[in-house]
Amino acid sequence: MRISSSTIFTNNVALLNQQQTQLASTQQQIASGMALTNAAVDPVAYTQALSVSQSIAVNNQQSASGITALNAVSLEESTLQSVTNLMQSVRTTVVSAGNGTLNASDRATMAATLSGQLQELMGLANTTDSTGNYMFSGFQSQTQPFVSTPAGVAYFGDNGQRKMQVGSGRQISVNDSGADVFMRIKNGNGTFVTQAAASNTGSATISAGSVMDPAALTGNNYSINFATAAGATTYTVTNTTTGLPVVGQTAQPYVSGQAISFDGMQMNIQGTPAAGDSFTVAPSTNQSMFTTISNLITALKSPTTGTALTNSLNTGLGNIDNALNNVLNTQTSLGLRINEINSLQATGNSVGLQLQQTLSTLQDTNVTQAISNLDLQQTVLQAAQKSFVQVANLSMFTYL
Repeated sequence: MRISSSTIFTNNVALLNQQQTQLASTQQQIASGMALTNAAVDPVAYTQALSVSQSIAVNNQQSASGITALNAVSLEESTLQSVTNLMQSVRTTVVSAGNGTLNASDRATMAATLSGQLQELMGLANTTDSTGNYMFSGFQSQTQPFVSTPAGVAYFGDNGQRKMQVGSGRQISVNDSGADVFMRIKNGNGTFVTQAAASNTGSATISAGSVMDPAALTGNNYSINFATAAGATTYTVTNTTTGLPVVGQTAQPYVSGQAISFDGMQMNIQGTPAAGDSFTVAPSTNQSMFTTISNLITALKSPTTGTALTNSLNTGLGNIDNALNNVLNTQTSLGLRINEINSLQATGNSVGLQLQQTLSTLQDTNVTQAISNLDLQQTVLQAAQKSFVQVANLSMFTYL
C-alpha cells in the first residue's frame, strides 16, 4: 500500500499533539495537586468527588448551625444561672425579713431591696442575644416578652421554641418560652395551696401540706375554721365548693402540730388559733416569679406584723422554692441539649474528616506516580520527535 508524505506528516503531528497534551495534563496535575482537573480525566471518579463535595458542604453547614445553636443554648443557660442566683438572694432577704426584732423601717428597706431585685429579674427575663433577638419571647423574637403593666408584669411572647438543624435529621430547640420559665409556676406545693385568712388574730401558722392519696383528690376548695367552747379549741373542715362539711372533720379537737388529713391531702397547723380564725386550701394555680416577689414587697410594706406577716413570708418562700425548681428543670433540659449538640459536633467532625479523606483519595494527585508518568511521557515525546525527524527526512532526492 502506498502512503503519501502528507499522510505521514498528518499522523505524526496528531501523535505529537496527543503526547504533548498528555504531558501538559500531567504537569497540571503536579502543579495543582489535583488529579481530577476535569470530568474527562475520570468521569466516574469525578462524579463521586462531586457527590462527596456536596456531602462535605452539608456537613459544614450543619456544623456551623450547631455552633450557633450551642451559643444560643449556652447563653440561655448562663442567663438562667443568673436568675437562680438572683432568686436565691431574694430568698435570703425574705428569710431575714422573718426576724421578729425588725421594725417597720427595717422591713421597708428590705422591700426596697426586693423592688430592685424585681427590676433585675425583669432585665434578665428580657435578655437579648448578639443579634438583638429576645431570648424568652418564643417565636416573637423581636417582641419584648415582659412588660410592667398596672395589673402587674404581663407576657407578650408566645409558647414557641425556635429550632435549628444541628445534625442529619436532628433539630434542637435553642430557646424556651418565657411563659414556661417565669410565668407558669404552680404555687403552694404544686397540687394545692394553703393560706391563712387575712383577718386571723391568733398565732397559728399552716404548713404547705402534701398529697397523701392522689386518687382521693377532688380539686375542690376547702376552709378550716376554728371555734372555742368551754376552753377547748376545735376545727371543722368544709368543702366550700360543695358547701358541705368534710365527713369526719367536724368539731375535731385541735392539737398544735398534729396532722390534719382529708380528701387525699395532709397539712398541719401550729400555734394557737383564735376563735373565728380560718385557713383555706385550694388547688394550685400558675403564679409568676414577678407576682411572688411583688406579693412579698406588699407584705413587707404592710403594717401587719406577727403571725399574719409570718404566714405571708412562709407562703412567699414556698413559691420562691417552686420558682427555683422550675428554673432548675429548665437548666437540666438545657444541659442535655448542650451535651447533645457537643456530641453531634464531635460526630460531625469525625464524618467531615472521613469525607475529606475520601475526597482526597478521589481527586488529589499521587505525586510519585505523576512524576514517573511525566518522565515517561517526556521520554516518549522526545522519541516521537526524533523518529519524526528521521521519517521527515526520507526522500528520493536524498539519493540523487
